[in-house]
Amino acid sequence: MMAKLEDFTEVISDYLDKGLVLIVADLLSLITVSSCLIIKVPQINTICTNKSSKGISVPGLCLELFSYTVMMSYNYSNDYTFLSYMEYPILLLQEYVLIYFVFKYQDILGRKTQIIAGLYVIICTLIYLKIFPIMILTFLVPFCTPIGAASKILQLITILRTKDARSVSRTTWALSAFTNMTFEPNYIYLLDIKNDEILWHRTPD
Repeated sequence: MMAKLEDFTEVISDYLDKGLVLIVADLLSLITVSSCLIIKVPQINTICTNKSSKGISVPGLCLELFSYTVMMSYNYSNDYTFLSYMEYPILLLQEYVLIYFVFKYQDILGRKTQIIAGLYVIICTLIYLKIFPIMILTFLVPFCTPIGAASKILQLITILRTKDARSVSRTTWALSAFTNMTFEPNYIYLLDIKNDEILWHRTPD
């Protein structure tokens, strides 16, 4: 029993030796991932309950999808530790479900949408197989923050244009605002254990 307690104490001591900056980075990362687990769920629930996605910006959702995909693909292609970008797969899964219901209730699940979805799957497959040129992802990464901001602006414009915000979840927007305010600026330091270096890591919008 004493040996186990000593081992646990040693683990805690080693972790604290990482330094305050990295401990805070780990804590912020944990909060980010926790928020991402549910951030889109209230919005999905609101749309399904109302059986309407009026007031939801389709271009805004597509920009979000683009931003999340680029960030996850960049981290994956560079073999960064999964914990440093774990929130993006979680966000993408929720984004796929959200986009499906928005497209369904706006009646735009036609052939054109299916072709675009097919192209998206092909590109994602190339990225998974690490055939897609990483230099393109590196070029696109700096644009993800302004693209994320643009998606929010498009959503506000859609609400003002339709004069209907019933399908927009206040909870999702509040969580998004909380995440942005908590992690301002939108980059924090995270430790890449594998490469033993500090990485810039963008937090989700």
